[in-house]
Amino acid sequence: MMDKRLTTIGRCYSCGRTFGFDPATVTMFLIDPETTLPPGMTVLGTPREPSPEAVARSVEKPICPPLRRRREAGRGDR
Repeated sequence: MMDKRLTTIGRCYSCGRTFGFDPATVTMFLIDPETTLPPGMTVLGTPREPSPEAVARSVEKPICPPLRRRREAGRGDR
């Protein structure tokens, strides 16, 4: 059986679920803390060119594995 190292506990950016994860292997998204959106996304969900300031202040946020699997399967987060 594979040895799973859970080195960090955090909240999923999308669903808010608390989960343990290895930062080297979990899916991460770059999020602008000022808008709580990815730097290249508008509030309407359309893409845009991100400003250098938005990219500079952005931080990586994890996505939980169950949500990632549902999204890969095409069911979304609901």
